[in-house]
Amino acid sequence: MEKKDINFLEQLLYNTDKNDIISQLTNTNNSLFLHYFAANYNWNSGFDVPTIILENEACDFGTGLLMFYFADGYRMLENPDEVSSSSLKEWKDFLGKIYNKFINLEFKPQNISFDPELTKIQKYKLKKNNPNIPDLLISKSPGEVVDIPKI
Repeated sequence: MEKKDINFLEQLLYNTDKNDIISQLTNTNNSLFLHYFAANYNWNSGFDVPTIILENEACDFGTGLLMFYFADGYRMLENPDEVSSSSLKEWKDFLGKIYNKFINLEFKPQNISFDPELTKIQKYKLKKNNPNIPDLLISKSPGEVVDIPKI
């Protein structure tokens, strides 16, 4: 990404007008921009903005996987009952949406790779507890590895 795009990304990340952020993210078709934004997003700010990224057709499979893990999706794989019984409705809904999008193979672009960096032991334990966990949720996604700028 060019310097001007990085500057725009930085401005958007620190923007306090949620409607402006949502508008910008809804109207972009730049998968890499969405990936960088999701990687630098303050996940304590809620799930409205990540949901907009998820619903954008330009959202890459790797970005979806990044958001799944950044939203603590590992806990969903490890103990689905804990998530389904959680009182955190927004979190539970977001993980449900993103999980279903993976299961239904709804991510069209697959150009950006993300590696959840799970150890063989973690993968083994997850599969032992739930043999139905799709490999695509615990493996490196297809695509090109990109260096994410820290903003």
